[in-house]
Amino acid sequence: MTETKQPVNEPEMKGWLHKWTNYIKGYQKRWFILSNGVLSYYRSQAEMAHTCRGSIRLQGAMIHTEDTCHFVISNAGTNTFHLRAGTEVERQRWVTALELAKTKAVKASDSEYMSNTEDEDDYDESPAPGGDKAELQSVLKTLSAKLEDLQTCSDLIAKQCAALQRSLAEAEAVAADNPQEVLTKMKAVNERATLFRITSSAMVNACGEYAQLAQTQGRKWQRMLSHEHEQRRRLEDMVEQLAKQHSHLEQAAQQQARATPSGLSAGSGQLLAHSIHSEEDDENEFYDAEEDEIQTDYIVQVPIGHRRTPSGVSTNSQASEGRNAGENTQDSESDAENDTTISVITRRNTSTVETLSSLTVSTLNENGSTISRKPRRTRVPDKPNYPLNLWGVMKNCIGKDLSKIPMPVNFSEPLSMLQRLSEDFEYSELLDKAATCSDPSEQLAYVAAFTVSSYATTSIRTAKPFNPLLGETFEFDRTDDKGWKVISEQVSHHPPMVAQHCDGRGWRCWQEFTMSSKFRGKYLQVIPLGEYHLEFDGSGNHYTWRKVTTTVHNIIVGKLWVDQSGEMDITNHVTGDKCHLKFIPYSYFSRETQRKVTGAVMTRDGSVKWVMGGTWDDHIEASRVINTLKTNKGTPVFETEPLSTLWKRRVPPPESERYYNFTELACQLNEMEEGLAPTDSRKRPDQRLMEEGKWDEANDEKLRLEEKQRAARRQRELEAELAIQEGRPVPTYEPNWFRKEKDRYTGNVIHVFVGRYWECKRKQDWAVCPDIF
Repeated sequence: MTETKQPVNEPEMKGWLHKWTNYIKGYQKRWFILSNGVLSYYRSQAEMAHTCRGSIRLQGAMIHTEDTCHFVISNAGTNTFHLRAGTEVERQRWVTALELAKTKAVKASDSEYMSNTEDEDDYDESPAPGGDKAELQSVLKTLSAKLEDLQTCSDLIAKQCAALQRSLAEAEAVAADNPQEVLTKMKAVNERATLFRITSSAMVNACGEYAQLAQTQGRKWQRMLSHEHEQRRRLEDMVEQLAKQHSHLEQAAQQQARATPSGLSAGSGQLLAHSIHSEEDDENEFYDAEEDEIQTDYIVQVPIGHRRTPSGVSTNSQASEGRNAGENTQDSESDAENDTTISVITRRNTSTVETLSSLTVSTLNENGSTISRKPRRTRVPDKPNYPLNLWGVMKNCIGKDLSKIPMPVNFSEPLSMLQRLSEDFEYSELLDKAATCSDPSEQLAYVAAFTVSSYATTSIRTAKPFNPLLGETFEFDRTDDKGWKVISEQVSHHPPMVAQHCDGRGWRCWQEFTMSSKFRGKYLQVIPLGEYHLEFDGSGNHYTWRKVTTTVHNIIVGKLWVDQSGEMDITNHVTGDKCHLKFIPYSYFSRETQRKVTGAVMTRDGSVKWVMGGTWDDHIEASRVINTLKTNKGTPVFETEPLSTLWKRRVPPPESERYYNFTELACQLNEMEEGLAPTDSRKRPDQRLMEEGKWDEANDEKLRLEEKQRAARRQRELEAELAIQEGRPVPTYEPNWFRKEKDRYTGNVIHVFVGRYWECKRKQDWAVCPDIF
């Protein structure tokens, strides 16, 4: 064995040990490193620079010695190493080094805890649910491990003391008969004495560690007990107060019922319904009392430049002021410059603030002409707490084809894939800025920032959107405030395919979105196959790119989380410029910034003009390259201007967790409007019911729509068979608003917008729309 012993005050060690792998290979020789309270191993010393085969943290771990050469390290049952040393002395050296490293790690953790809590005389923070119990179990397990270590040390000391006495007696007997064997016996005596000294030192350390841990945890448990006592007293007071309020509500409801025996008015009816609802739900949830349970109309005067939506309107109501104090009321530039005052009528109820959809707002644009703008909502109803009955889902899947299994809306969010794709334009101001750039490289940098911005919401949005029905459409006209309008249609069902077209201020975007998915057991990979097109009116530059792979982790067990990874090439087909972006996958062992994106804008000849970096869930920075230098090894070094932020994510309000983590734009996607096509996603009944919190009815409607879609597909198949039998051409499904064309830049056949949708909307001529809902 090759090993390096460190000083006593630096309990680090490295060397060869044999590790149990499996019943086929048994024990295999591995190179082990003990550093900073972590024991890691490699197949060879050469692997230390790039690959770690496994590691175990010693803090809270238990170290068992089985026989003269074997020992076991177990960390709370989650990770276990069965190891074997060459000799007993070698085994004991490793055990001692491990115990010292473990003691050092525990002391560092305790000192950090004490530094954080030495100024806290009162235990004010509420612990996480179940945290105290888990922590108590962990501490008890640690104390039990310490007691086992003490018992092991005691047994070893007794055993080694007896062995040392036997060795001394043998040496004395041999010295009288055969002086030549004295040296051999004395060597054995020295080894036994060394083992006895090492084990004694380990026992002393274990005793001190046990005493320190018990003392630290004792003080902590005293504070926790005091905190729990105070919390229980507060809870008792709260329950008593709620009981009094409930009694008063019952008396008020009975008096109202006696006063109006023929029927209840709208306001009192809502009050009674709220009382009954509270009687059923107060066992599980507690709500702060609200003063505006009965709907009230407010008429207020607000300046346009300070109005985003009616949720930001200030009134004399104390309750409304409290709720609006924390809301985000940022304004667009066009709003901030206008000081016109208008009347806004809002209706406030117990859950949301709704704007009457019939109202519009008149503002002046840059040319002085009047634009009609209507106020939009800033949130959707809260997500209800519906428990998911997995057994109910599974029993409905028995004996059915996988494609015919209805997935409940519990896994979804109240948006369709058509609407979700429209969120790509949330940061359309990047394209507006790119349209004004005269430098193609700078324009490409803004286009790259726009492609990254479309992934910002996926970091916290793990629910799946509704799968669109064949022929389903979605249009979103934001010309009045954002300067763009988008139309999407589900043009194919097998495979699923969406065609989308968007017109903006001096630019146009269109894409054909389809994907393939791979289920890997623990995670699901979604690989986009369609191509994205962007064209600017001023420069005529035409850009294309493909989206990167999306991976959804912890499909079976654990909390879902999403990662983006892969490489993206954004190509300017006019100038030949290219931007290469790399989305670095998440890695637990990586020291890099998580969700990192790097990139460079290059000309046709490969010279770098811009360098970019950031994260796909927060920001993108870029810097213009002013000079390129070469090192001795030929590696280029770029001299750049100061970094500038091209894109910064707008963080949604904290309460968005209650409504699917939607951004403000996402909340407006499913807002009902007048004059929509009968195939628009906002008219889809199951999705509408889910947004309103009626999930049981939404599941029933979803099942009905899916059966209706299958019946329509069977009808098309029958018509195709009949055409084949009669020798006629087989009719194929044709979209209403898109047609297939060959792209002049890529040569691929894609669906292109035919351009008549907005004219049909103006005339309200929807004769071509199928009946899909």
